[in-house]
Amino acid sequence: MSTPHHHDHPRPAVPGHEHPGHGPEQPLDHHSHGRHADADTHGQAMPADHPHSGFDEDHVVHAHGEHAGHSTAMFKNKFWLSLVLAVPVVIFSPMVGHLLGYHIPQFPGSAWIPPVLGTIIFFYGGMPFLKGGLTELKSRQPGMMLLIAMAITVAFLASWVTTLGIGGFDLDFWWELALLVVIMLLGHWMEMRALGAASSALDALAALLPDEAEKVLDGETVTVAIHQLAVGDVVLVRSGARVPADGTIIGGSAEFDESMITGESKAVSRTVGEAVVAGTVATDNTVRVRVEAVGSDTALAGIQRMVADAQASSSRAQALADRAAAWLFWFALVAGLLTAIAWTLLGQPDDAVVRTVTVLVIACPHALGLAIPLVIALSTERAAKTGVLIKNRMALERMRTIDVVLFDKTGTLTEGAHAVTGAAAVPGTSEGELLAFAAAAEADSEHPVARAIVQAATAHPEATRLGLRGTDFQSATGRGVRASVDGAEVMVGGPNMLRELGLSTPAMIAAATREWTDRGAGVLHVLREGTVIGALALEDQVRPESRAAVRALQDRGVKVAMITGDARQVADAVGADLGIDEVFAEVLPQDKDSKVTELQSRGLTVAMVGDGVNDAPALARAEVGIAIGAGTDVAMESAGVVLAGNDPRAVLSMIDLSRASYTKMIQNLVWATGYNIIAVPLAAGVLAPAGIVLSPAVGAVLMSVSTIVVALNAQLLRRLDLDPAHLAATDAEDRAAALSKRPATAPTH
Repeated sequence: MSTPHHHDHPRPAVPGHEHPGHGPEQPLDHHSHGRHADADTHGQAMPADHPHSGFDEDHVVHAHGEHAGHSTAMFKNKFWLSLVLAVPVVIFSPMVGHLLGYHIPQFPGSAWIPPVLGTIIFFYGGMPFLKGGLTELKSRQPGMMLLIAMAITVAFLASWVTTLGIGGFDLDFWWELALLVVIMLLGHWMEMRALGAASSALDALAALLPDEAEKVLDGETVTVAIHQLAVGDVVLVRSGARVPADGTIIGGSAEFDESMITGESKAVSRTVGEAVVAGTVATDNTVRVRVEAVGSDTALAGIQRMVADAQASSSRAQALADRAAAWLFWFALVAGLLTAIAWTLLGQPDDAVVRTVTVLVIACPHALGLAIPLVIALSTERAAKTGVLIKNRMALERMRTIDVVLFDKTGTLTEGAHAVTGAAAVPGTSEGELLAFAAAAEADSEHPVARAIVQAATAHPEATRLGLRGTDFQSATGRGVRASVDGAEVMVGGPNMLRELGLSTPAMIAAATREWTDRGAGVLHVLREGTVIGALALEDQVRPESRAAVRALQDRGVKVAMITGDARQVADAVGADLGIDEVFAEVLPQDKDSKVTELQSRGLTVAMVGDGVNDAPALARAEVGIAIGAGTDVAMESAGVVLAGNDPRAVLSMIDLSRASYTKMIQNLVWATGYNIIAVPLAAGVLAPAGIVLSPAVGAVLMSVSTIVVALNAQLLRRLDLDPAHLAATDAEDRAAALSKRPATAPTH
């Protein structure tokens, strides 16, 4: 077997802590406490602008290019005023009076009410469409706005020609023009509202920040606006309050609700020296925080930018929709011209005008223009709310085609930190006593393995009850630690320590230690007064969510592979435990991308999941690179997706969201194009001999209805359950258990 590699997750050495003698029961020599001696098992690697502003629905609307520069409020205001002006136009219309059976009020100048108000409606209400059409014409990219502009312009000119008695037309068209503009404004207003609602993730992120902060000055607290904070300031964050800026705790400790950032509802304990993020909530205690980043430099602002960029980014489906919209424009234009020519040749010029306007309106690729951007905005919002930050839209789009997910082991499928997973005591010593003596000896050490032993003792009732304390702590490089505990000398160490003392593992616990080493665990022995009283197993624990993640991926037809620098023995043990399909062991960090290439050479589409520390080449090589456990580090260039939390089940959220959003895109495209295939011939009057005709106003209503159908279909994404715990549950019992474990304060996704 080749020498195991330990480069997966390097950690800096702990200054002033040089007693690395804790080693596993195996013939490996380690010579620095940077590994806590040979407790580093069989090659098992040790883990290693103001945000309130700048984002609103208009940002997302830019993805829907026809509306660039237009706001929801503008369409709303124009709609209501145009509606008020349209009422008298309709009332004074002879055709409407005839249809509804009432006499039109007659007084001097009453005949000029429809043309005057209709002209105002055309220029005021129709201006967004006229400007948009002109812009499309100048850019040589004809589309929706140009079709609408042509339709209302033809209606406007035909109305004035009739009013002035030119050309022999006999049209009562002002009311049609007024309703056409009003309905178009209403449709665009509803569309803008839908896009704005889809961008609510940005508003929710901005709302996470408090308006004010308690700044500490000369021992006193002063309330200041958060934009007045600067790097180096100290702020007081009280229980229940939100952190106003990214910083480091310099006083106190507290549980923090980070669900709004990571999507994980479980509170996280933070203490002195640990980083906290703007927008998170201290739930139980007050802490002092030194500000490290403010405004646009905060992680929250970075997440806002990422979400906004993802919503504005394009995709293959969007490119298809853009091409379809371009073709639809020419289809509508040709259909309109043929309609005008046909009805004119039939000797019905009035019908030629009406049918042409109806064709231009009803063929408007409005629904097609909304079909993709709204799905993109909604899917990105849903992802952000579950702690899945999409940096590249194509990454989310590709997730539905993934054949294999390649997980880095340490820190991804495992906790990335060693924990005591077994204890074996000789007769006459209880497990609690064993842990108590070991923890007392290790209490003054800051090494991760020492902390794991202390943590295990703290969680054991008997060990806690004994309350043993150690004194005269000493460390011995390559051997272990020793201390005086309850008047006796206690030593904790690995095989080097036993060999030096001429001792061996007692027969009573030999079977247990062999089982531990066979599965790749590290073994530390505990001695009291020179006699072995027991042994402890230490392993990088598998995350409790990993088994469910692997099983659920396989249930979805996705293979699961694992890659690690750990020895084959360790890797195979973890792989067997999780039921992983393929294991790559003893892989150097610089060789990880070659394993991705190997999988791709088999014709597989690969998603690589790693912590981003040394996985950058592999993340970049895979079709989808996913950085997990990144917290708020959104600057990972190699990953197309960043999972803010540490739950590997979040990959399921990505796959399900990718499949659902793609389905919605296709459904919307089919509806938007299929609607035109049926509606345009009707608008042209092919069924006129049968008495079936469509007026321009009815055409506008149908066009708006088609847009509403597309919008409502996209909104169904909000009903998609993306909770990783629910997605990983494979049967009713599992799902019930997952639901019961969700805390009452969990965010709704």
